[in-house]
Amino acid sequence: MRWPPWDPNPANTNNDSNKPQSQPLNLDWAAFTEPRTLVPTLILTSGILTVATIHRRYLRRFPDAPSIPPPYFRSRSILGKVTSVGDGDNFRIYHTPGGRLAGWGWLPWKKVPKGKKELKDNTIHIRLAGVDAPELAHFGRPEQPFARDAHEWLTSFLLDRRVRAYVHRPDQYQRVVATVCIRRVLDFPIPFRRRDVSYEMLRRGLATVYEAKSGSEFGGEATERKYRNAEWWAKNKGNGMWKGFRRNKEWESPREYKTRMGSEGKVSAKDGK
Repeated sequence: MRWPPWDPNPANTNNDSNKPQSQPLNLDWAAFTEPRTLVPTLILTSGILTVATIHRRYLRRFPDAPSIPPPYFRSRSILGKVTSVGDGDNFRIYHTPGGRLAGWGWLPWKKVPKGKKELKDNTIHIRLAGVDAPELAHFGRPEQPFARDAHEWLTSFLLDRRVRAYVHRPDQYQRVVATVCIRRVLDFPIPFRRRDVSYEMLRRGLATVYEAKSGSEFGGEATERKYRNAEWWAKNKGNGMWKGFRRNKEWESPREYKTRMGSEGKVSAKDGK
C-alpha cells in the first residue's frame, strides 16, 4: 500500500506559475483494496478485537458484588484475595482476575491494597453458600455459642489467601452467594488439594446446613447432599457446636437463634422498647 495513499500525479488546477500552487489531496482509493493493505488491516483489527474480548471476559476487575454482571452467575467463577472476615460465614475479597498469570502480586501496578482507605468500596462481599454459622454479637444481640470459634477458624483458614468463588446469585445485602474453594501449599497430606470452605466448616461442626425457608443456595443437588452428609457426621462425632447438643436443652441452631432474635425484636418494637 502506498502511504500516504494519494494520487502521485494530482491535477494542477493553478496555471499561474507566479502564484503559490495549492494541490488538492486526491486519495487513491484503489490502494485500500490491495491485498498488501487488506491482509495487515484484517490481522490488526482481529488482534485488537481478540484482546478486547479476552480482557472483557477474563481480565475485567469487579470492584464490588453489585458490579458482577448477571451472565456470570451460575456459570463463572472469580479469583481474589481475602482481605477481611466479617463473620463465621462471610468475608471480603479483592478481585484479581487472571491471578498471578495476569501479573497480580508481582507486577508493580497489580498489587492488592492493604489499607482500609484503599480497600473501601473496592472489595466483593461474599456469603458462603449452603451454610449458616453461629452469630457474633452485633446490633445489640448477644453472641451465640461457638460463634467466635467459627470466626477464628475461618479467619485463620482464609485471611490473606487467594480463593476461587463460584458465584451463584446476589442477595439482599449486596453480597454474592458463592461456593468458595481454596488450595494451600502446606496442606497435609495432599498439597494444593482443592478444599470447599463450606464443607470444611460443616465437617468441623462450625456451621449448620442453611435451613431458611427461602434464599437457600447450595450450587446443585449433589453439593447439598455432600453438605448434609458432612453435618450428619459432625453431629454423630460431636464436633464443634454439636458436642453434647442432645443433652443441652438450651441449644439452638443459628437459624433458630435468628428466628428468636427476630421475634424478640418485633415484640420489643410493639411494646415501644
